[in-house]
Amino acid sequence: MNLILDRAIQLLLSIVLIIGIYQFYFWCQRNPVGATRQLRLPIDDWIPYSPRWVWIYSCLYYPVIVYINFVIETPRQFLYIATSFLLLLFFQMAFFVLFPVATPVEWRAINQRRSLSERFLAFVQRFDDSSNSFPSMHTSVAMLTALHLQPYVGTWAFVFPLLIALSCLFTKQHYVIDLPAGATLGWVTHRAFQMMIV
Repeated sequence: MNLILDRAIQLLLSIVLIIGIYQFYFWCQRNPVGATRQLRLPIDDWIPYSPRWVWIYSCLYYPVIVYINFVIETPRQFLYIATSFLLLLFFQMAFFVLFPVATPVEWRAINQRRSLSERFLAFVQRFDDSSNSFPSMHTSVAMLTALHLQPYVGTWAFVFPLLIALSCLFTKQHYVIDLPAGATLGWVTHRAFQMMIV
């Protein structure tokens, strides 16, 4: 009974944290320091636009993050893992405010809202502005999530950040350079987390 209650509380707190974190994300969009820049490389223009990837970008992302709750063994472990995500948020906010990067306007203009995927992508883009691009928060969170899940599911955990990174590219939500930067930031945060719990 106590285990069920712990799981329920952790799930509730996880949802509150996810919703709360996005308030800071949106704040960064409105309060950058200086002009936004672009990090466009020739390889970015070679990557095709494929709106179907929005389902991976949005619908795989949150369930896998929440899945951590089902492998956590103690409330203390939940507390430390939640703290690692808050630490990652701090790092991301520093980049978003001090080094604002935005994707090109024309990348969003190619969405003609012709299919269900494009309409859903347009809905996502109503909230997720073209700024806050570097490093990719989707990729950094996915990498941190995978590193927390690796002891339980093995190397399969890294399929998650790989799929999320690809979805960032094919929906034209990110530059190529945003993805290794995001993955590295997730890894650095996990290393800091490991030092914290030793």
